[in-house]
Amino acid sequence: MSSSHNSWLGLTLRGRVIAAPFLRSSRVYVEIYSMKIATWNVNSINVRMPQLMAWLAEAEPDILCVQETKTVDDGFPLLELKSAGYEVAFTGQKSYNGVAIISKFPITDVQRNFPDDDDEAPKRMIAATVNGIRIVNTYVPNGSALGSDKFEFKLNWIQRLRRYFDETCDAGGDVLLCGDFNVGMEAEDVWNAAAYEGKLHFTRAERAAMHYVKQFGFTDLFREKNGNVQEFSWWDYRAGAWQKNQGLRIDHIWTTPSLTERCTRCWIDRSTRFLTLPSDHAPVIAEFTQ
Repeated sequence: MSSSHNSWLGLTLRGRVIAAPFLRSSRVYVEIYSMKIATWNVNSINVRMPQLMAWLAEAEPDILCVQETKTVDDGFPLLELKSAGYEVAFTGQKSYNGVAIISKFPITDVQRNFPDDDDEAPKRMIAATVNGIRIVNTYVPNGSALGSDKFEFKLNWIQRLRRYFDETCDAGGDVLLCGDFNVGMEAEDVWNAAAYEGKLHFTRAERAAMHYVKQFGFTDLFREKNGNVQEFSWWDYRAGAWQKNQGLRIDHIWTTPSLTERCTRCWIDRSTRFLTLPSDHAPVIAEFTQ
């Protein structure tokens, strides 16, 4: 059994090549099964370019949304990604934040940050239409400390995210929200729920804010496909958190019903965390039929 990788109607197709010895013709038939969309907080795209390029070649996502690029637009590694066959839309700033959509398909209708943001606003959101899907890639604010101005900014930013969907998207269409949410939504999303209760990333206020976004019509694909399994997408660099598997699941892919129905699986690729100079986040990948 061999693999096939073809293009048809703008969709990258992967499948098994099935022999048909009972036929006189030399045709083979491809069992179509996936389009891959992934999200990954790379924690500085220029630092992580060797790991990113290797992962793109190995995992072959059709669309990859990245967060924390941490570079001004002039410093973004556009040529390297284009030479590998990808289209890219991005917005960034020096040392912090930054988001990008990397795609094998044309990228249209790009929105950088919220429509009412000024030029000085942190670069935390990019939206675009790719292969008929409205993709919204987000790097939700960390929040810093409970009761701080940054925490209030986080909650307000999440409310603005929901308003953005209400004003620009149709829950009856193909809409995908992904990125680093900086929120553990459920007890299974934190390594020790009792210890994390009421702490940053797992407060009722943060969860309620993100739940309001979810009520737009989204489904958490990882939970939909994996039930209550406890897996994480982020591990602190400190205190041996990776080695102890003391992490959080704060990186997500959420979809509206039409896309949810087409999702065949969703998983976290922990392999990147074993690399030299890894990001503290792992990619989350979802596969869809067409």
